[in-house]
Amino acid sequence: MTAPRLDVHAAAPDVHAAMAGVDAAASGPLGPALAELVRIRVSQINGCALCLSIHTRAAEAAGEGPDRLQALASWRGSSLFTGPERAAFGLAEAMTLISDAGVPDGVLAAAREHFDETRLTHLVWTIAAINAWNRVGIAASPPA
Repeated sequence: MTAPRLDVHAAAPDVHAAMAGVDAAASGPLGPALAELVRIRVSQINGCALCLSIHTRAAEAAGEGPDRLQALASWRGSSLFTGPERAAFGLAEAMTLISDAGVPDGVLAAAREHFDETRLTHLVWTIAAINAWNRVGIAASPPA
């Protein structure tokens, strides 16, 4: 394994710990499987190999099987995902690709159909946190 370009944990352990705390607090009410699927989908979009590896293992530990993990990149064409999961993935994609069209009203409305205000807010924070982790991970990791 190649050494990181930046050791973000060692150089700023207080920031790393704070970010880990935000991530844990945000995702708690979502449950581990949904939180990990969202983290994987965002990491796929952002191309963060480190986060994909971490969160795929975590999803497997949370009970996710290979079929759903393999289908996640093309979730729209798969029947393996529930309505709440689809709404979460749609919101995750909109927030990750925010410069494309912002977060369209329809995407947020679809999420509201499946999540109450508290869980929806936790989902938004979980998506924001994994986007931050992806950017730090990509900056700190050596290029492929």
